[in-house]
Amino acid sequence: MTAENVCPPAFLAFAHEMADAAATVIRPYFRQRLEIAAKADSSPVTVADRLAEMTMRRMIEKCFPGHGVRGEEFGTSNAEAEWVWVLDPLDGTKSFASGSLAFGIQIALLHQDAPVLGIIDQPITNERWVGQRTSPTLFNGVPVRTSDTARLKEAIVYTSALEQFDLDARERFSRLATGARFTRMSHDCYAAGLLALGSIDLLVESNVFDYDILPQIPIIEGAGGIVTDWEGRTLTDASRYETVLMAANETLHAEALDQLNQRTDPAA
Repeated sequence: MTAENVCPPAFLAFAHEMADAAATVIRPYFRQRLEIAAKADSSPVTVADRLAEMTMRRMIEKCFPGHGVRGEEFGTSNAEAEWVWVLDPLDGTKSFASGSLAFGIQIALLHQDAPVLGIIDQPITNERWVGQRTSPTLFNGVPVRTSDTARLKEAIVYTSALEQFDLDARERFSRLATGARFTRMSHDCYAAGLLALGSIDLLVESNVFDYDILPQIPIIEGAGGIVTDWEGRTLTDASRYETVLMAANETLHAEALDQLNQRTDPAA
């Protein structure tokens, strides 16, 4: 264990406080008739997204002014800091705005660009996942593990938004999905939580941002899962990821890579 892998207890406690504060901001807006604005990339945003991120950023500025922040709504500040918070105040805005529970608050803490802490919080159902690089992932304080499903034909596959896939990625994903037990869509960060719980087996994404994925990495890995791109490479720090593959275990991950890359199993 090295210092780079450890999230200091004070930072973990602070992350919980931020998640609580963001949840308090978001709850009154759920299933209300909100104005839905379009950002520059045409993705939707509501007052709840913006107020939740503003709340968390103000907390960071007050308590840890030397830390950096990378937020979905208000950009990056102090990007070269040793410790950087990555904030996705409302992942799954389309779900939130349409009254679905498939959304959540996401928080990551990076140390020297590596995610050492991830939180997913569902503020309506009061569900919270906490992942650290050196500890088992916790769901409402209880350790959880990914599934032991080892074959694609038995696997449940989720993806957040098929419209994010280009033609090549969609063809590759379709090949994977055809061999699976079944596929579901449009759960965003909640799907990562389900993967950590062992309820689903594969989460496959394309063209997603850092704030979408970085909070999920410690949660999935701390529960025993694997996170790479579609070529099997470790995700490096970046603002956008062309492909992401999250699998419950190494065996299933290997078979998913084979399908995504048209490799055949000589033993099949």
